[in-house]
Amino acid sequence: MLAVAAILALPGSVCMSLLEALERQFIFFPSRQVEGTPADLGIPFDDVYFETGDGYTLNGWFIPAPAGDAAADAANADITLLWFHGNAGNMGHRLDDLALFHHLLGINVFIFDYRGYGNSQGKPSERGVYRDSSVALAYLMGRPDVDPDRVVYYGRSLGAAVAAELALNRPPDGMVLYSPFTSLADMGAALYAFSPVRLLAGNRLDSMARIGRYRGPLLVIHGEADEIIPINQGRALYEAAPGPKSFHPVPGAYHNDGLGDAGPELWFVLREFLGSLP
Repeated sequence: MLAVAAILALPGSVCMSLLEALERQFIFFPSRQVEGTPADLGIPFDDVYFETGDGYTLNGWFIPAPAGDAAADAANADITLLWFHGNAGNMGHRLDDLALFHHLLGINVFIFDYRGYGNSQGKPSERGVYRDSSVALAYLMGRPDVDPDRVVYYGRSLGAAVAAELALNRPPDGMVLYSPFTSLADMGAALYAFSPVRLLAGNRLDSMARIGRYRGPLLVIHGEADEIIPINQGRALYEAAPGPKSFHPVPGAYHNDGLGDAGPELWFVLREFLGSLP
């Protein structure tokens, strides 16, 4: 406790630098090497780059909905899923899940790497990933093949906090949160009981403080065996949300399980949710 008191007594600029260092140590685990693309799975895509406004260039992939006989659900073909991935790796580590969204849901998918991940420039931070989400949405809205009224946010783990923050000022047509946590402070309590992250987190990455102001359709999905983010955090966010909502527990699922391990029921739930959107 004396060490923590000493940290808290530091000047504000020093404390902020320490917090940013702790973010990189405990929150963000980027990988630079992108080891594959959708083309490796035979999926057509646009490899795009866009600017953040504060000096960085980000990389993303736009995967159009399957056309013709390959379309899984023509009714949802005009929906675009804006994907906010988790805290580790990069979008190349989500290829199998991207393929499932493409083939089983038949929707447009746009995934991008936050600053510092993959081919995106910079270093990650909470403020940085919030900015990145905003410019990613702006890029998406500027595409002629995207219906701006049919954009759904999909955030997993850390990405759920990013999606919840963006939804406050730019509400989507619907939002899916997969394995979300309530706040960084709660995660600190769960994972790092004796770490400064828990004590210095404050209101950072606080989805619980935001979810009550999101009134659109919400689907929360959480693995029952999640060993990193307890399912009670996902359920707490679901219960705090005021709008139309549903909660889907995935039996036996751990935090890093792929969507292919979640079973066919998940895809029925996702298609029902997308089909219910206004």
